[in-house]
Amino acid sequence: MDHRNNFLKTLKHQQPERIVVDMGSTAVSGIHVLPLSQIREKLSLEKKPVRVIEPYQMLGEIEPDLLDALGIDVVGLSGQDNMFGFNNQPPLKTWKTPWGQEVLVPEKFTPTAKEDGGFLMHPEGDLSAPPSGHMPASGYFFDAIIRQEELNEENLDVEDNLVEFKHISDSELDYWEQEISHARKLNRGIIASFGGTALGDIALVPAMNLKYPKGIRDISEWYMSSLIRPDYVKEIFEKQTDIAIENYKKIFDRIGNSIDAVFTCGTDFGTQDSTFCPPETFDDLWLPNYKRLNDWVHENTTWKTFKHSCGAVEGFMSRFIKAGFDIINPIQVNATGMNISVLKERYGNDLVFWGGGIDTQNLLPFGTEEEIRKAVLETCEILSKDGGFVFNTVHNVQANVPVDNLITMFNAIKEFNGN
Repeated sequence: MDHRNNFLKTLKHQQPERIVVDMGSTAVSGIHVLPLSQIREKLSLEKKPVRVIEPYQMLGEIEPDLLDALGIDVVGLSGQDNMFGFNNQPPLKTWKTPWGQEVLVPEKFTPTAKEDGGFLMHPEGDLSAPPSGHMPASGYFFDAIIRQEELNEENLDVEDNLVEFKHISDSELDYWEQEISHARKLNRGIIASFGGTALGDIALVPAMNLKYPKGIRDISEWYMSSLIRPDYVKEIFEKQTDIAIENYKKIFDRIGNSIDAVFTCGTDFGTQDSTFCPPETFDDLWLPNYKRLNDWVHENTTWKTFKHSCGAVEGFMSRFIKAGFDIINPIQVNATGMNISVLKERYGNDLVFWGGGIDTQNLLPFGTEEEIRKAVLETCEILSKDGGFVFNTVHNVQANVPVDNLITMFNAIKEFNGN
């Protein structure tokens, strides 16, 4: 099965032989370790602990045997360090979760147990530093702990919000070269999350990887800053983009066109019913810098650029296109105005729709198997026409989604593909 060729056809808006499927390639298209383990068991695959590849959301690794079993066409690569600022690579050890699952984690994954059964995670795995993440006893992932110092309006320094955006090192370039070389052997499409291009992603604003973050680190304060401190935010984005482009140059010099797509930014612009900011704010703060990033990529590489935004963002689609994005993830099908037929007709010639195959808020966790099958088949029928559609759920698959519902979803994709 030529996974990569079908993936490339899809990115070029050509009709593939079958719908391309993603599960687990990015931090917004993955699956929680709990249902991932249950899928492996349901399919009678080798029983072993699932590796945590993104500890903040507790997302699991899709290993080659599961890639084959589920017909997944694309794999993702992320950096050496994780959201908490410590090395995410082997050697690995086992850790027992609050829900009783044994998982594989990196050596510096050393959360502090709380008396109530929850856990605190520390930046860089340093137990002497104040915790930056909290997993409640009844939770399934970590929440960011806001550690913003008191702001002095007269002495705000944009450099405080740029500490984590660094020039790429030679050792990091070596890492990427090795990881991409290994991934190529899987004969699948490759999307790489190089980092450094977040531009206000609120998952990163609290800087859980920094021991003592300075600047604006409270999520609410950050949202307000886009309105009351636009010049401050604009300067951060401009400097961040300067660094990001320099890093892209160094990465491309090392790996060339050996990847197919690049995860650019996960900043959400939509709520369930509206948007987080007016279009004019997007045009002022984000669009020029997104365009600089995307223009460099398109002028110098064959990579396709991937933009994530949840919510009711139909009104921003034309702006994502103007900014130069090739891929939008996901289509939040249950948000206001996100009708897949309308979106495909209006924007399907310019944007690849990656995700939106099924609603993850209500239908996937709570629907019947027949409801799930029907929804998947209908979505595939609409979005697959003339290519430009990568099947994935609306954001990550969460814990406690019934495994039979997930198997039904994958079986419906195979049914549509004629397998």
